[in-house]
Amino acid sequence: MNKTEYPQINETLYHEVLPNGLTVYLLPKKEYHKTYGLFSTNYGSIDNEFVPYGKSEKIKVPDGIAHFLEHKLFEKEDGDVFQLFGQQGASANAFTSFTKTSYLFSTTDQVEKNLTTLLDFVQAPYFTEETVNKEKGIIGQEIQMYEDDPNWRLFFGILNNLYPNHPLHIDIAGTVESIDKISADDLYTCYHTFYQPSNMVLFVVGNLEPEQLMSVIRTNQSAKDFPPAQPIQRYFPENTHEIIAKSELEAAVNRNKFVLGIKGLDILPQEGSKLLRYKTAINLLFQLLLGNTSQNYLKMYNEGLIDDSFGFEFTLDREFHFADFSGDTDQPEEAAKQVKQLILNFDNDPEITAENLTLLKKKMLGQYFQSLNSIEYIANQFTQSLFGEQTLFDLPQIIDSIQLEDVLQVGRTFINNEAFSEFYMQPKKK
Repeated sequence: MNKTEYPQINETLYHEVLPNGLTVYLLPKKEYHKTYGLFSTNYGSIDNEFVPYGKSEKIKVPDGIAHFLEHKLFEKEDGDVFQLFGQQGASANAFTSFTKTSYLFSTTDQVEKNLTTLLDFVQAPYFTEETVNKEKGIIGQEIQMYEDDPNWRLFFGILNNLYPNHPLHIDIAGTVESIDKISADDLYTCYHTFYQPSNMVLFVVGNLEPEQLMSVIRTNQSAKDFPPAQPIQRYFPENTHEIIAKSELEAAVNRNKFVLGIKGLDILPQEGSKLLRYKTAINLLFQLLLGNTSQNYLKMYNEGLIDDSFGFEFTLDREFHFADFSGDTDQPEEAAKQVKQLILNFDNDPEITAENLTLLKKKMLGQYFQSLNSIEYIANQFTQSLFGEQTLFDLPQIIDSIQLEDVLQVGRTFINNEAFSEFYMQPKKK
């Protein structure tokens, strides 16, 4: 078992790759009562076209199948896994993103027993046509619930503009029509392809003894018979530069909403530390330019163009990267226009200075160190923040190392006038 010390944050991370290919990380936090376990597979909603395990021809499966599979794994022939976790004093949950599916538990007691339950239920699929058909109605209601969420529809509105030919623009849960096509055989095909131990990561954080817990994990995994690991072949449409410039939607909202999106058209570095550096530098750039303490933000706020609903996010994952800026406003087109102009002219903006960057880096580090007091945050962020060998705990060093020229350079690389799109949501006309 490998051991990595992070003296700046006073953490020690234990890491091992098991003979079956499963990657395990353990983070002891002796002063905490609670322990979190997260079992994740590198498989999400965009992975709909692939070569199944043991086959040679690619197939395309219905949209929403990764999320559907997440739901169905909790149901076994002898009952519901949620009840078992409850009986063992733990709570359990799961979530699916564009590129990952994660299963988790939290507990203050019986850590080894709950961890064994987590490993066993995820690694023992049970699907029948009867239970699959029953689930379609439940997930169909979930899809309709999200369709009633204006901010969710706003987000997918801009994704549809930026990625019209890519599965990224399709709701993670799919559509009522697409999930109706899912069969038990489809679920088994996806499971055997993407739930190989070599495509998965186990992370446990909390009140644990690393050697003892790793021994439990090794014993659990060695007792199971897994087929040999196979490389996963995924297929995606060509990521063209075609972008829908502008679109709009009437919805049940009281006020206009806007979102401005920027699609990453550049080829990203492959190395983990460079990727994490790239992502951090762009976040610093947008915080300098439009963060809620910037003069640009205050000016637009005072002019009534934006309010405290305004925010932005930069998303970087395998196969895609983009930024989105959104908020509620009475002047949606003017707000989008001003935000776009600020971004395009960032190179000459008086907010982008070495002095401001130094202050912002201190603020970012402060928020980071504070967030590490929450093992919920660590558990949920760790597997989302894996960039090759780089982890969540390498971030302070990366933040420290970024200089003004780095921030300017990533802006010049990412920001492209051809990469912008706008999506507007208006109240329904009476």
